[in-house]
Amino acid sequence: MVLVTNSYLLKKAQRKKYAVGAFNIYNLEVLLAVTRTAKELKSPAIISVTPSALKYAGIANISSLVKKVAGKLKVPMSLHLDHGKELKDIKKAVTAGFTSVMYDGSALSFEKNVKNTKKAVIMAKSGVSVEAELGTLSGVEDEVSSSKNIYTDPEQAKEFVQRTGVDALAVAIGTSHGAYKFKGDAILRIDILKEIRKKIDVPLVLHGASGVKKAFVQKANHYGAEILGAKGVPDVQIRAAIREGVCKVNIDTDNRIAFTAGVREFLHNNPEVFDPRKYILAGMEEVERTVEQKIKLFGSFKRA
Repeated sequence: MVLVTNSYLLKKAQRKKYAVGAFNIYNLEVLLAVTRTAKELKSPAIISVTPSALKYAGIANISSLVKKVAGKLKVPMSLHLDHGKELKDIKKAVTAGFTSVMYDGSALSFEKNVKNTKKAVIMAKSGVSVEAELGTLSGVEDEVSSSKNIYTDPEQAKEFVQRTGVDALAVAIGTSHGAYKFKGDAILRIDILKEIRKKIDVPLVLHGASGVKKAFVQKANHYGAEILGAKGVPDVQIRAAIREGVCKVNIDTDNRIAFTAGVREFLHNNPEVFDPRKYILAGMEEVERTVEQKIKLFGSFKRA
């Protein structure tokens, strides 16, 4: 089917109280792993791309790939720009046929964030939904980095949505970007999330939500990686966030680690193989396992 907007996907998820996974992709293989799994499980999915991934693969190439691959499936999917920090990124994505964009002004002052987000909303022509972020997540992932975590203020969230007209809001309640999210136990501020939900009715988004499963980290490290001290968000807390209104959950780190673990294991066990299609396939299979687990965790299984 034709690519849809995030608004189309998330409004249904909001009504039915489940979440749609936004899976970051950067090449054909990860795209195929995500779309094949979503098709098999009859789940909607958001194909998410960061500005750094667009620099790597080219915006025209990514847009064309997603339209060709996802557009042929019978499950609803969107093509989403993740963490567009420059308004020029928003314009490029809209022009290239993205159906959803995120303007990330979370590092700016509240007033500057409002001003730029309003511009992004105007840039997004009919058929393109807009997500914004209020609050700051710590951690490092791609070109997104911050040394501090600033929780979203519920009152500011209400004002922000009213003044900007955004379709979805990413909130900061204790998650973090990358694999090294926490030194201690992960504790999401579900109390803050509840207050935000009471004050605004647009779909809420959770970034930095990878679980960083021990099994994949251990496998990758066993076969030569050095992913030490990595911690993620436990499934039980993701479920709690979804119950309280989150209906889009971003996943990147988990798929990266899974892909790495699969490739490293295959190359270790098959040193004579030098055909990239074979060891890349091993990485894709691990990504498919991860995406399947996320779809079931988020409750989007058979929601297409």
